[in-house]
Amino acid sequence: METIYPFADISASGREALKRGVSLHSFAKGATVVEKGQTVSGAYFVTRGQLRVYTLTPSGKEATLYLIRPGETCVFALNSLFNKLLYPAWVQSEEDTDVMVVPGALYRTLFADEAVIQDLTVRTLSTVVMRLMTELEEVHAHRVDQRLASFLLNQASDEGWVLRTQQEIASHIGTTREVIAKTLGVFSKRKWVKSGRGRIQVLMPSMLAALVRRGLDA
Repeated sequence: METIYPFADISASGREALKRGVSLHSFAKGATVVEKGQTVSGAYFVTRGQLRVYTLTPSGKEATLYLIRPGETCVFALNSLFNKLLYPAWVQSEEDTDVMVVPGALYRTLFADEAVIQDLTVRTLSTVVMRLMTELEEVHAHRVDQRLASFLLNQASDEGWVLRTQQEIASHIGTTREVIAKTLGVFSKRKWVKSGRGRIQVLMPSMLAALVRRGLDA
């Protein structure tokens, strides 16, 4: 698994400040990294693995807001740091994940002095806004079968494998495992996917893509 250092182009003085100030943390898959309402002590950057930022629907179901990949940071944490707010969601490790935490005061100092930090912050904001728009569009404009089809297409490897349990998928798209199981059953019957324990193979991506566009035939 690749490890990414997010500050490769920072100045020598900035690099030295980071060496003195940052802390490194490792989280096993499924660990809770941040709780809603928690005080954020710094900006955190994923160097290896992946984090999932999620909220809860009124019915208590988890709904993914966005993922944080290697080299990326969390826009909610930055907002909490700069505006002195409590963290507004939950964060969970999607896999074994390493996180670099830059203390809030240090990050604000670097943001004022370092172009690379300014650029990274702006790119984080723009990237997450687009991801949030995509997630909201899927939740509000698409049915569950369409959201599942879109999720499978977005998560599949080049060989068509999605290594996620039905419960993990349900948490991502804001529904229940039972609904996912039923919908996967329909997809399997149509031979669009092949479902196994903890993994799904996409067999006919073109049909899933067509479903995202128009929905299943009545």
